[in-house]
Parts: sequence; structure tokens; C-alpha cells
Amino acid sequence: MNISEEPGGGEGLARLRATVREKWESLSASERAVAQHLVSAPVESLLFASAQELGSASGTSNASVVRTLQRLDYAGLPALKRELASDFTSAVAPEVRLQQRIAHVGRDLDGIWGEVFDEAQERIEHARRLTPGDALRDAVGILAEAAESGEIHCYGVAASELAARHLALALGRIGCRARHLGETGFALADPLLRLRQGDAVVIFQPGRALAELTVITERARSVGARVVLVTDELAELYGPSVDAVLIAPHTPTGITTEALTALVVADALLLALTALDETRAVETSHQLTALREQLLKPKRR
Repeated sequence: MNISEEPGGGEGLARLRATVREKWESLSASERAVAQHLVSAPVESLLFASAQELGSASGTSNASVVRTLQRLDYAGLPALKRELASDFTSAVAPEVRLQQRIAHVGRDLDGIWGEVFDEAQERIEHARRLTPGDALRDAVGILAEAAESGEIHCYGVAASELAARHLALALGRIGCRARHLGETGFALADPLLRLRQGDAVVIFQPGRALAELTVITERARSVGARVVLVTDELAELYGPSVDAVLIAPHTPTGITTEALTALVVADALLLALTALDETRAVETSHQLTALREQLLKPKRR
């Protein structure tokens, strides 16, 4: 198979072309049609395309697209998009990407509705496949131990702040001592003083290796606290420094919020902790309801 060697496209596209070339002889006719389309289509069109759209464009089906990606050693369409997006987003200005996103979805409300739900479903299914059961068990065990005798610190800044705040608030509602950490730079030193042996830190950070992450993990190690990392691209870099890693793929297109999969991961952790100590969770929920009722119907003096 002849594949264009035109410059540009970055490492993600180069890897895709090389893999297609290597696997070409072992692909079926429909898989070859999908592969041919993948290596010839503009990167930006692949970023915004669903499996169904790629199937139509290649004259195959969405099932053929999924099967082809697996044959090409990708975990799924989101995995391919993530690799392609890394180079694309660094080379294309944010306002240009926004214009391309708008151009792709158009003004058709049904189309916009479908695009958002399709990408959300892809990302959530991708997250489900990427995190093995033993990683989840490790993370839940770490948080369960901290909930018994320590405190759970939930760190997240910028787009990740939403998931960190959500986890900290919800942990409190099931009887766990928890708080959100959102400081950066020098301001982070003060809350890190509160880290103690037996505590746990949950870090939400999808892709950028912030200096704060290194400081947090080193501080946790020095005092005997444990760390759970919820990330997309930093598992390999920080894996040796933390106690558990959960994968939450972020968006390659910006169509859905970056925090979507991190929020789902947080909810999975919450439900698991609730099930482990049902008595505490129910009692805390009862107290919360009573307090809310007092606030809604204050006693007259």
C-alpha cells in the first residue's frame, strides 16, 4: 500500500501511517477501506468524526471502524483521537480550533445534540475499558483506610477543580473527612502542612505535568499519606510515585467538558465507599437531611 509521506501531522499521524503500513496485508477488505480513509483524511476531520461517520465515509460501518482500530492496536476511537490531538492542538491556535468545532457541528440543533452525546458516550466507554479492576480496588482500599482514621484531600485546579470539589463535597455527605485543595504556587504550601500519616490525596490532572503534582506526591510520601491519581496522559510519568492510577480520558475536540470522565470516576469511588460502610453513610445522610429541614423551616423566636 502506498501511503503519503507528506510532512506535518505530528507523531500521532506518523504512528498511524506506520501501523497501517505494517498491518496492511493482514487486514480484511473492509478494514483496509477504513484504514485507507484514516490515513488520507485531514486530522481535524478525524478529531470530530464519530465511528458511524467514519464508517459512512469509508463505505463500511461503525463496527468495522471499531474492529479496524483494534487491529491497528488502538484501544478505540478516543485513543486515536487523543494521539492525533496532541500534535494538532499544539500547532493550531485555540480560536482556530473553536472555529473548526463550530463549523463541524453547524447550527442544526439535532446534530449538536447528537455530537455532544456521541462524544460523551465514547469518552465514558473508553474510560471504562482503560481502568483495570485491580486499579479501582487499590484506589477504593486507599480511600477506605483514610476514611477510617484520616482525611481525604482532593486536588484539582482549572477544569479539574469541578471533579475535585465534587468528590470532596460528596465524601463529606457519606461521613468521610474530606476537603478540596485548589491552591497553586506558594499558596499550596500551607494546606500541604495538614497532610498526615493515614491521609489520602486524590489528584485530578488529565495531561499537564504541573510542578505542584511532584510537590504533592513527595510531601505525601514523606508523611506517610497515600496518593490516587486520576489522569489521562500522566499515568506513565507519575505512576511510580503514586499508589493507584485511574484513567479519565479528556476531550480531543472540546465538544464535551474536560471534567466529564473524571466526574464519572469520582462517582464510582463514592459509590464503592458508600457500600463499604453503609451504616456511616446512612447515618450521615440522615443528619444532613435533618439539618436541611431545619434550614428550610427555621424555628420562630
